[in-house]
Amino acid sequence: MLIGLLFAMMAGVLVGLQNIFNTRVNDHAGTWSTTALVLGLGFLASMTLGVVFEGKELFVLKNMETWFWFSGLIGVGVVVCLVQGTKLLGPTFAISIVLTSQLGSALMWDSLGLFGLEKIPFTSQQLLGVLVIIGGVIVFKFGGSRQEKQKVQSIQRHIKEQVTGR
Repeated sequence: MLIGLLFAMMAGVLVGLQNIFNTRVNDHAGTWSTTALVLGLGFLASMTLGVVFEGKELFVLKNMETWFWFSGLIGVGVVVCLVQGTKLLGPTFAISIVLTSQLGSALMWDSLGLFGLEKIPFTSQQLLGVLVIIGGVIVFKFGGSRQEKQKVQSIQRHIKEQVTGR
């Protein structure tokens, strides 16, 4: 279980980092170029590492539902939506919304036993957990005093002036 927790934590770090990088690429290349670059490089890296670590087994697909093959198309939606969400909301708020919606949808899929998942009973504790996270996102986004917000905005303006030279 500990290794699973570490992998999950690392995935969160990598998604956050990738999201920031993708948004910076999008600033210079546009949404579809960014998506093609991200998924194209991901394909090359995973194909190379797959061949190195799995050899011919990489190409053996045993008893897989055909419609699962299209998960890469979902990746296009993920990259496009994350880049646009980050551009419009900022990285922290966008990722907090992404994580909340991931948790809520995963809870629904588990509870309904969709996509071949083992059906897990829905409990009030699970609902409460999701509501607490939603409350945390609301407090994160809209909490804080007006003075704190003004300080943050002032610091952001100062950093922008330093970076752009204006």
